[in-house]
Amino acid sequence: MATTSTAGGDTAPATGSERLRRTSLLQRILARPASGALIIAVFVWIVFGLLGGATFLTLRGTLSYLDVAAQVGIVATAVALLMIAGEFDLSIGSLVGFAGIVIGILVTEAGLPIWAAILVSMILTTLLGVVNGIIVVRTGLPSFIVTLATLFLIRGLTQVMTAFITRITFISIDPALISADPIAGFFNWSLVVGSGGERGELKVSIFWWFLIAALGAWLLGRTRFGNWISGVGGSPQAARNLGVPVARVKISLFALTAFSASILATIQTMTFFSADVLRGRFIELDAITTAVIGGTLLTGGYGSVVGAAIGALALGMARIGIVFANINADWYYVAIGTLLLVAVVLNNWIRRRFAGLR
Repeated sequence: MATTSTAGGDTAPATGSERLRRTSLLQRILARPASGALIIAVFVWIVFGLLGGATFLTLRGTLSYLDVAAQVGIVATAVALLMIAGEFDLSIGSLVGFAGIVIGILVTEAGLPIWAAILVSMILTTLLGVVNGIIVVRTGLPSFIVTLATLFLIRGLTQVMTAFITRITFISIDPALISADPIAGFFNWSLVVGSGGERGELKVSIFWWFLIAALGAWLLGRTRFGNWISGVGGSPQAARNLGVPVARVKISLFALTAFSASILATIQTMTFFSADVLRGRFIELDAITTAVIGGTLLTGGYGSVVGAAIGALALGMARIGIVFANINADWYYVAIGTLLLVAVVLNNWIRRRFAGLR
C-alpha cells in the first residue's frame, strides 16, 4: 500500500486522490506567496530594460535601483511580518523622522558622541513602537486608526521639539564627527565596484536590506515565533487557545517595526550628514505596497518576507527606470498604482489556483 509522510515524519496510507495528484516544479513555485511578486519584478525589469536603454542594465543602473529598493526594503521586512500578524503600522514614516532628529539634536546640542546618539535614538524609537503595540492590544482598537493617530502625534511633536531646540527643522552634522566615530561607519560607507566605464557605487543600505530580509525570512519560516506570527494573523483566538502569547507577539512586532525605522533613519542621517523632520514621509505607504505586492494579505495570516523584498525591488526598478527612460517623474505614482492593482489580482488568482500544492 502506498504511504504518505505526516508532518512529524510518520507515514500514513495514501488515498487514491493523493496518489493521482502530481504537481510540477512550476506549480510548487507558484504556490509560494512570493511568486506573484517575482513575476511582476521580472516584468518591470524587462520593460525598463527596453525603455531605459543600456544604462538601466549596467552595473551602475543595477546598484542605483538596489539602493532605492533598500530604502523601502529595510522597513518592509518588519512591515510584512506585522501585516502577517494582522496589524498595520502607519507611523513608520514619522518614526524615521523622529529617530534622525534625535540623533541630530543629541550630537549638535547635547554634545553626545555619534555612537551614543545612535543608541539613544534606537532605544527611544523602539519604545514608541512598544507604546503603539500596547495601545492596540489593550484597547482593541484597529491598528490602522491607532498608528494613523500616532503618525500625526510623533510627526507633530518632532517638529515642535526641533523648532523649540534648534529654531529650524533641519539639522546638519559635522562630517568629521561621523568619519571619526567607530559605529557610524556601519551606516554610511560605500564602495565603488567595477572597472573602466562599467562602475557603480555599492552602498551600505543594500547590505542592511539583504541582512534584515534574510533574518526576517529565517524568523518567519524557521522559528516557533514565526509560526506564532502566522497563527496570530490567521485566528488570534485559536492561537490564544493553543497557548500563543498573542499580545506579546503583536507588541514585539510593533517594536521591531519601529526599530527598523531607526535603522533606516540612522543610515540616512549618517549618509547625508543631516536630519530632517520630514524625512521618511510616505515611506509607510511604500512599505505596505511592497508587502501587498509580495503576496501578504491585508487580513493577516498569509504572506512572505521574501515577497516583500521582491516587491521593494520592483518599486526600486520602477523609480530608477523612469529616470533612465527620461519619463516624467509624475508617472512613477501611476506605475506604482498599476503594479499594486495588478499584484493584488495576480496574487489572488495564484492563491486560489495553486494553494495547497507545495
